[in-house]
Parts: sequence; structure tokens; C-alpha cells
Amino acid sequence: MRAVIQRVSEASVKIDGIIKGEIKTGFMVLLGIEEADTQEDVEWLSQKIANMRVFGDENGLMNKSLADVSGNVLLISQFTLFASTKKGNRPGFTRSAKPEKAIPLYEYFIKSLEMLLNKKVATGEFGADMKVSLVNDGPVTITMDTKNKE
Repeated sequence: MRAVIQRVSEASVKIDGIIKGEIKTGFMVLLGIEEADTQEDVEWLSQKIANMRVFGDENGLMNKSLADVSGNVLLISQFTLFASTKKGNRPGFTRSAKPEKAIPLYEYFIKSLEMLLNKKVATGEFGADMKVSLVNDGPVTITMDTKNKE
């Protein structure tokens, strides 16, 4: 499981011109799920995201978590995070999980984050053509991969 986490002052996702999800302060998370991923990956990554301290404190240091700043999450499924670019100019996506595996893990990820944050998580729609807008605050962008926990 791979995530790109961006600290944002605002973010939204539109599908067919209609806003599906939007947040103010928080994280916009692009989530890629691969065939090898399990519920353990969901639990580890959602815990890391919920507790990540990258929001400024009174001294301007990145010491506060989402809970500390009443932040929200906009979660977007992003199978292209597992693109292989080794051969040719057209990326391959064979590592990305098929929908029958990815959708249940994506839905479990949403529930896990909602439980950890004790609030609703805004989302896009799995497999839809989405238009994502955000204002990256900082900018702060962090990538995480559950296969690189050490």
C-alpha cells in the first residue's frame, strides 16, 4: 500500500462537475493498493496517517497531528501510484490491485481512519474519473509505503 500525503489548507474532488468531497485544514491522501496488500497494511498506514505530526505548533515546529488541529482527510484512490516505468514509455499497472481486492481494502481504510479520527473522511469514488484540487500547505508532501516500514 502506498500513500502520498499532502498537508492542505483546502482540497476537493469533483466527479462530472459535482463536488464529491471537500475539506479545509488537513490531509489530502492519494492511496494506491497493490495485490500483496492486507488489512494489516491498512491498519499500519491509517495509524501512521492519523498520528502524523506535521502541523505547526505555537513555535512554528511541526509537532501537531490531525486531532490537535481538528483536521480532516480527503482520501482518493490512485492505482497509478504503482506504475512501472522500467520498460518503454507507457507505464504498466500490473502491481496495482484489481477492483475485487482493492475496493474492500479501500473501504476498510476509510472505516479505519474514521474510527481513529472519530470523524467522517471525505472521499472520491473508486475508479471514477476525478478532478482533484488542493492548496498544499507548506508545501508538505510525504510518501509512505507499507512495504518499507523499517
